[in-house]
Amino acid sequence: MKRYDLRNQKDNTLNRLKELLDMMKSDEVAIFMFEINDFSIVESSAEIVKEFGCELMNSLKFNQVDWQIVVKRCK
Repeated sequence: MKRYDLRNQKDNTLNRLKELLDMMKSDEVAIFMFEINDFSIVESSAEIVKEFGCELMNSLKFNQVDWQIVVKRCK
């Protein structure tokens, strides 16, 4: 399991998430942490996970400004 901290990505968070999902191997699990300014990034990340054929295993608010998702690559 790998952990990726995307909090420093700011406006590039979703693009970087796509790059990392694309690099994941089948059955690999990863944790992604990113900063939320509004909830739309959480919704967008869930849609991206689905588009890449991955399973969103968990999604939670980590603290006041950070969000964490756990993703498993199915394909």
